[in-house]
Amino acid sequence: MNIALKARKKKRRTQLSALTGLVMLFFFAAFLLLFLKDLSLQTLLMAVLTPLAISLIVKLLPRLFPMDRMLLTLISFLCALGVLLQYRYSPGRGMTQAFNCGVGMLSMIGCALVVRHIKNFKYLIFPLILFSCGMLALPFIFRSANANKGATAWVGYGSFTMQPSELVKIAVLFIFAYFLSRRKIISHILFTGLMLGFLMLQRDLGTAAIYGGTSLLMLYAATSSPLLIGGILGAGVGGITLMYMLFKNSYFRTVQNRINNWLDPFATYDQLGGGYQIVQALIAHSNGGWWGTGLGLGNASVIPEFRTDFIFSALINEFGMIFAVLVLCVYAFIALRGVDIALRSSSAFHSLLALGCAAIFAVQTFIIIGGITKFIPMTGVTVPFLSYGGTSLVSCIGIMGILQGVASRNERLLREDEKLADAGEEGVR
Repeated sequence: MNIALKARKKKRRTQLSALTGLVMLFFFAAFLLLFLKDLSLQTLLMAVLTPLAISLIVKLLPRLFPMDRMLLTLISFLCALGVLLQYRYSPGRGMTQAFNCGVGMLSMIGCALVVRHIKNFKYLIFPLILFSCGMLALPFIFRSANANKGATAWVGYGSFTMQPSELVKIAVLFIFAYFLSRRKIISHILFTGLMLGFLMLQRDLGTAAIYGGTSLLMLYAATSSPLLIGGILGAGVGGITLMYMLFKNSYFRTVQNRINNWLDPFATYDQLGGGYQIVQALIAHSNGGWWGTGLGLGNASVIPEFRTDFIFSALINEFGMIFAVLVLCVYAFIALRGVDIALRSSSAFHSLLALGCAAIFAVQTFIIIGGITKFIPMTGVTVPFLSYGGTSLVSCIGIMGILQGVASRNERLLREDEKLADAGEEGVR
């Protein structure tokens, strides 16, 4: 039994090493192509340093901190892809993105260690609730940071800006998991409503949809009650419809514009806040075709927000639809890996925590990819790991750290069970 288990683990390590090698080769070749275009020493260094960083993360981190290597490899691939896309259009932004990835990796380690070593989160929940409410209240104080933006969701001081709702995502996952694991359904619903209230007042509808979708998925996993979920959805849709009818020409004007842009972006193409971005994104997708225009040869920079909300359109434009589908498969595999980690957890709290990580990741990816492909109305959220930004990137990687912490805890308990089983077998002999 032990010999067969060791053989499977060895085979898995070999496969992971091969996958890591392919990822490193991909980014070496990609940055080398950019170097041949601009002949910059910095780009040549990136061709060497990016694969080296991936190797260190995937091979060294699991030795220092217990990590799921497959998950770590996929996260490293997406982070490096984000750096590549940002660097291709602006080397300065690419280097900033790389720095933010480094900060994100530190947050991942921190979150993983917190989940692995803290046994009882009971006394942390109330402080986390206060933290969440305080952070979501900050944008109403720092209104100057939200000039010329559709949502009042940013905090700024000088040249520094951040989006508090991104950091609150991490706290919210712990709170959701705690309430639901203790069967405090009413508390969970009330807290979710409070968070959505803050976000609705900020007009941050994309983040509100992420919070709400994650809350419902976790609630269904904890209760298995379609009636409860249906009732909440019905009440929510009814409430939003009533508010829309009452305030559609004031508060919900942005929502109405986005629905109009979704239905017919060409009709609002020349209007302020109209369908210009959606049309340019669709053109970029069409120009990319199946195989893409080639790295460094695309024209997605005509999209105003191509570095953030529409970075996936830039990817389709230069790498093509086939590569974009493969990247979406990576996102799907990460979400499924999270579900698998949740199913293998022996604790209701940690199981719901891992499921929440997978849910929030999947919901955010669906909302933004659905928006840029005109499948659903566009909302202003980032593409996990790819979009330019500090708070969002650190938050996404930190959430993966929570998932790593649950996976590490599962692995530790499994090893303890194996030791007990081996001791039992020796005792029988």
